[in-house]
Amino acid sequence: DETAVVYYCGDDFGALAGVDHAPVQDMERALVTSADLVLAASDVLATRFPAGKTLVVPHGADISLFATPAARAPELPADRPTAGFYGSLSTWIDVDLLAAVAARMPEWRFTFVGPVQTDVGRLVALPNVDLLGALPHARLPGFAQHWTVSLIPFRSCPQIDACNPLKLREYLAAGAPIATTDFPALGPYRDLVEIGSDAASFETAIRQAARDTARNAERSARVAGETWDRRAADVAAAIDAL
Repeated sequence: DETAVVYYCGDDFGALAGVDHAPVQDMERALVTSADLVLAASDVLATRFPAGKTLVVPHGADISLFATPAARAPELPADRPTAGFYGSLSTWIDVDLLAAVAARMPEWRFTFVGPVQTDVGRLVALPNVDLLGALPHARLPGFAQHWTVSLIPFRSCPQIDACNPLKLREYLAAGAPIATTDFPALGPYRDLVEIGSDAASFETAIRQAARDTARNAERSARVAGETWDRRAADVAAAIDAL
C-alpha cells in the first residue's frame, strides 16, 4: 500500500525573520504536492493549501495541568490586582500598548513570565511592572489561576493572523478572566474574553474582565476536551481514512 505523507504547517514562513523565503516556499509547495494529507494549525493557514486534502487541527493543551488547582506563585503580589502574561516577549507582542496600559493603571501590578526577545525598555521603566524571565512550564498554573486577569497583547500582523496560541486554551483551562487584543483564533471563545485595541479600550477590557469571575468554571469547561490526546486521535482518524 502507498504510504500517506503527512505535512504539518504550524507557522507562517513569510513571518520568519532571517529566512530566504523563496526556496523555503518552493520546498513547501513541492511537499504539499506530494502529500496525501496536509495538517494546518489554523483556518488562516489552511487557506494556503488544497481544500480537498487539508485538515485543520488546532493546538491542544495540557488541560489537566492548567485546570487542576495549583498553589499561588509566590512572585504574585497579594495586596493588589495583577494582570499577567506568560510567553516570549517578542516582536509580535505589543509592548507599547502594554506600557501605555500599565501607566494608566498604577494601582495594578503587571507581571510577565518568559524570555525577553524584543525591546521592553518602556515596561522596565514602570514601577508597577515585573519581568520574571523564563520559568518552568509546570509552574505556570500557579500564575494563571491566581492573577486577576490573563493578558494576550498580540500585535496585528500576518503571523498573529495565522496563529493558534497554546496560551489561549491554557488560560481558559485555568479559569481566570482574559483581556486580549483581537485575532482570528479567538473565534470560538470570543464570548469568554474581553477585547481591546488601544490603551483606553484595553484598560477597559482588563477592568471588565476582572469583574467577570462568575464565568471562571465556564471558561475551564469550554476547553475541557481540547487535549493533546484528542488532537492525536483526530489526526490518527484522518490518516486511517486515507
